[in-house]
Amino acid sequence: MQLDFNNRRAVVTGAAQGIGRTIVESLAREGAQVWALDLDEAGLRTAKEKGAQETRTLDLADRAAVKAVMDDMAEQLGGIDILVNCAGGVRGQVARPLEEVSEADWLVLFEANVHGAFYCAQAAAPHMKRNKAGRIVNISSGAGLRPSLTGIQAYTASKHALVGLTKQLSFELGPYGITVNSVAPGFVLSNPATQRQWESYGPEGQARLVESIHTRRLGAPQDIADTVLFLASDAAGWLSGQIISVDGGRS
Repeated sequence: MQLDFNNRRAVVTGAAQGIGRTIVESLAREGAQVWALDLDEAGLRTAKEKGAQETRTLDLADRAAVKAVMDDMAEQLGGIDILVNCAGGVRGQVARPLEEVSEADWLVLFEANVHGAFYCAQAAAPHMKRNKAGRIVNISSGAGLRPSLTGIQAYTASKHALVGLTKQLSFELGPYGITVNSVAPGFVLSNPATQRQWESYGPEGQARLVESIHTRRLGAPQDIADTVLFLASDAAGWLSGQIISVDGGRS
C-alpha cells in the first residue's frame, strides 16, 4: 500500500521534539507541505531542518492566535488537509496525592492536552469543510483509556477528555468528509520528560514494564508516526472516531 501525501497541506502541533518532530519529518518525506507549531523556538529550527515548510512559535492556549495561524496557512497554501494535534504532556508535573494538587496544576494540563487540540480543530475545520475532505489525528495516550503510569490525575483526566473530543468531532465532522481519529501511544522514549519517567522506575520497574509489553520493547517515535500517516491517508477514508492503541500489545 502506497501512502501518497504529495501536495497535501498538513499542520502538526507539538512539532519541536520527539513524536511531533518525527511526524513532521515523516509527512514531509512523503511529499506533504508541513507547517510545524510549538512553543519551543529552538526545537522548531530542528523541525525545519527535518522538512517543515513553515514553523510558527505558538501558545495553543491562545485561541485567537491559533485561528490566525490556521487562517494564514489556509490562505498561503489554499487550504488545510491534515491536522495532527500532538502537543501536550505533563508540563513538568509529578505524581502527588489528590489533596496536594493545586487548581493551577489541574487547569494547566487541560490547557496542554485538551484546549489546544479543540482550538486547532475549531480553526482548521472550516477550511476542511470547504474542501469537503480532511483528516484530524489527535495524539492521546494509553492514559486516556485507563489509569496513567505517571500517576498524575490531571494528565489522565485530560487525555480521557481528548478521547471523548475525538469521538464527538468524528460524529460532527464526518458528514463533511472529515475523519477524526486518535493514536494512543504506550510508553515511548521520546523527550526529556519520558526519559525522566523511565529512569524513575529503576532497573526492576523498567524490567516489569517491558515484560508487560507483548513485543518486549518500548515504543519509538517512528512507531507512532507510521500510524498517524496511515490515519491521515486516503487508505483510512472509512475509519473515523477510533482510538488506536499503539503500545506493543500492552493494552
